[in-house]
Formats: sequence, structure tokens, C-alpha cells
Amino acid sequence: MQIKTPLRAALAASLILPSAAFATNGYQLIGVGAYQMSLGGAVTANPGSAMTAVANPAGAARVGSRADFSMEAFMPRRDVNFAAAGGSSETSAVDIYGVPAIGWTAPVSDGSNVYFGGGMYGTSGMGVDYAQVAMGHGMKWDGYSNISFWQMAPTVAWNQNKDLSFGVSLDIDYQSASFMQRVMNGSTPVSNFDLSRAASSFGLGFSLGVLYDVNDRLTVGASYKSKQQFDKMQYQLAAGDITSSSHQWAAGTYTLALDFPQQAAVGVKWRSTDALTVSADLKWINWSDTMGKLAVNGPGGSFAMNPGWSDQTVYAVGVAYAVNPRVNLRAGYNYAKAPFGANQVSHNLILPALTETHYALGMDYSLNNHWQLALHYMYAPKVSLTAPMTDPQTPGAKISLSETSFGANIGYRF
Repeated sequence: MQIKTPLRAALAASLILPSAAFATNGYQLIGVGAYQMSLGGAVTANPGSAMTAVANPAGAARVGSRADFSMEAFMPRRDVNFAAAGGSSETSAVDIYGVPAIGWTAPVSDGSNVYFGGGMYGTSGMGVDYAQVAMGHGMKWDGYSNISFWQMAPTVAWNQNKDLSFGVSLDIDYQSASFMQRVMNGSTPVSNFDLSRAASSFGLGFSLGVLYDVNDRLTVGASYKSKQQFDKMQYQLAAGDITSSSHQWAAGTYTLALDFPQQAAVGVKWRSTDALTVSADLKWINWSDTMGKLAVNGPGGSFAMNPGWSDQTVYAVGVAYAVNPRVNLRAGYNYAKAPFGANQVSHNLILPALTETHYALGMDYSLNNHWQLALHYMYAPKVSLTAPMTDPQTPGAKISLSETSFGANIGYRF
């Protein structure tokens, strides 16, 4: 019964705090909570917090009875530059976002090998907010985007025997998305794409996981998250909300089908000494299925966004060192090539998911037998892409993104 009060407070906080996040593998965070972030997301075979439901649901049977409450301050810097065509540059407004998450797990009864858990997690998001900026030749551009993604993951996990664990989660999702891009020639609109009145939808999917102890030192793990399928988002548009130089789309209800991609991961954990543990993950994210092509459809026809994203392969390595029974230190590295290249810059001015290399540090400190405090710091150096000068829409346009985040996690072990 002790869990009710802290869980109720954390749930209330998660619902009122801003939910926009700027994730790092595409638009997905490399990890949820200080433990996962500090290991660079290399947690498929190395669960250590109740946030494991979103990474490998089998971990719910390994982390013991606990609850975790996380808050992350995510600080991206996004820039757009049209200097190559005689224009200027602009830095996106809003440079700090709060990303809350809660998770818990416990046996279904005293002494049971079956565990129930889950949580509510801010796992993904992306966005920019650019003031009007000169493109050159008398043209001006401004843009805005905001994708927010939340996931609940009620989870059942069980220890088949002392070496083998399985887990399954029902993924219940919520997302909100808004977009706007406009090109002006002086005071005359050249093109407009205004979906700034945010639409939202619910989605469903599932996750599977397994953990196997090869011996006392080596653990292997695997997880699969299905495609998260959403209802189409509906936007009520007026005449002129979507226009191009040759066409104006009619007023009415327009829809956007935006699902979240399936992904799979395998991982290993090696406890080289009683104090030192090394973990590594290999993950695949199927962005081409959900972000390869996007289109807004309605009574005036179809408007193609076509971000042109490719699938990502993510490589993650984490190292943890137990200084003493109370203090653990961690470091992590995560790399994934950006999901699009220079030829797609003009289609991703407001979707700049560019960061590739991520470095992370963290620690936790056990205050007593129940309470634990964990911290993390993550830095992703700036990555830039420049459109070719032959691009018919934005010749020579350059977009950039770098990221920093700090987070704290309060854990309670029962």
C-alpha cells in the first residue's frame, strides 16, 4: 500500500508538465530515466530501473519490486541558415523542455515468479519554432513543428527458471502533432502549409522481451516493439491554409496518418568483475515505414510532406562501476547515422532529426535500503546538413542540431 501516494503524485505531475521532447535516435530518446540515459541506452540485457517496460519488458522480472520517478531537462539547439542563397540564419526559440516519466514493477503475490508493472513515459518528440528569416532574392521563410509522443506500457513478466525471463507489454500511445511552413515574397504569400492547430490521436501496439543468463557473468537479451498504429489525425483547415504557387487547397477536414515505427534490439551484459559491468546493444528502427512518406489528405486533394527518412541502426555501449554498496558510476555511448541526407534537407527544415553521436555520464546513490537518487548528463555534438545548390526549393539551405540533457530519477525499492 505504500506505493499509492508517490505514484499518485508522480502521475499528476506527468500530466501537467510539458510533454514535448526532442529525441535523439530519429525523434526517439536514447533512453528513459537517468539509468537508461547514463548507459547510452545499452539496457536490453541490463535492466536496472522500472523504466524497463519501454526497453525490454522481461526486465520487469529482474529489477525487483520498485518504483521510479524521473524528470529530464532536455535542451536542444536548432538552426536554419539560408546564407548560401543570399539569405540569413535563425536559431529556433524554446531551448528547454521537461520530460517526465514514471514506472513501477512488483510480484503479483508474495513469492511469485510473475511480475506486473508498467508506467507512463515521455519517449519521443521533435519540434522547432523559427521566426521569419530571409531566404535571399527577397524571399522570407518561417516554420514551426511540434510532435509529442507518450506511451503507457502495462507489463507482465515472469522468470521461467533461474536463468530465463520473459515479458510482454501492451503499448497504449498518445501523440499530438502540429506543423507550419510559410514562404513570402515581400508581403505576398508564395506557399503556405499551416497545420498549427494541433491534432492528436491514440495508438496501440505491443512489446516482447527475453533475458537469458548464459552464466554468472554473461546475460543476453532481445526485445521487439511492434509498429504503433494510430488513428488518423484530423485538422480543420480554412481556404489558404495550404497553398502553393499554382494551387490553393479547399477548406475542410484534412487527415494525416502518422504511426510510430516498429523496432528490434539485441544486447549483452558482461559482469567482468563484481564491481564492473559492460553492456552493449544493437537496435533497428524502421523509420522508412512511417517517415519515408507523409501526406495530408482532404477535400482539396493530397499535399505530400515526404520527409524521406531511412531506417536507423543504433549502436550503444554502457559501462557501470560500483564504487561501494551505495554508489554506482556509469558512462554511455550511443551512435546512429541521421535518418536522412543532404538531398532531403528541403523536406526536413522543420523536422531536423540530425544528431548522431551521444555521450552520457551518470550515477546513483542509495540513501538507505529503500530510497535511491540517480542523475545523468547527456551531450550530442552538433550535426549539420546542407542542401545541394541544385535543390529547386531551398538551394544551399543548412540545418543544424545539437542536444544536451540533465535528468534526475528518484527510485523506491520495496
